[in-house]
Amino acid sequence: MERRTPEASAVETTHLVLPPDTNAHGTAFGGRIMEWMDITASIAAGRHCRQATVTANVDDLTFERPIRLGDIVVVRARVNFAGKTSMEIGVRVEREERKSGVREHCLTGYFTFVAVGTDGKPVAVPPIEPESEVDKRRFQDALARRQVRLDRRARKVI
Repeated sequence: MERRTPEASAVETTHLVLPPDTNAHGTAFGGRIMEWMDITASIAAGRHCRQATVTANVDDLTFERPIRLGDIVVVRARVNFAGKTSMEIGVRVEREERKSGVREHCLTGYFTFVAVGTDGKPVAVPPIEPESEVDKRRFQDALARRQVRLDRRARKVI
């Protein structure tokens, strides 16, 4: 299977925060931002594997700053790591103040997607080939997060 670079999966989406996207404080619902992150991550995962994908895991999300009514939200995603059937997608969210154009980082999330065939069962994904030093660091960081997820799953008692 041909290796793919993280850049080949890169996606950027842009949204305008409108009244239905906000709570009583005039800030965006966290769930709406997570929805936009999930969709953007799904596109990146699909670009990488050229298959249908499903969300399998979302790491902890911490909002560093509020996103307000009227803000432009920029969501960027790309594949950091690819295993046998799963991929970690890094997602960065920034708010852009409409009048000044100043962008601020709001949160980063790591989503795990699994590629699925027409029968709904997991299928193999292409390996990732990190090119830049940043890509290599993200790959190594993703490996460490993957191990934490696997350890957590192994300890989970139902």
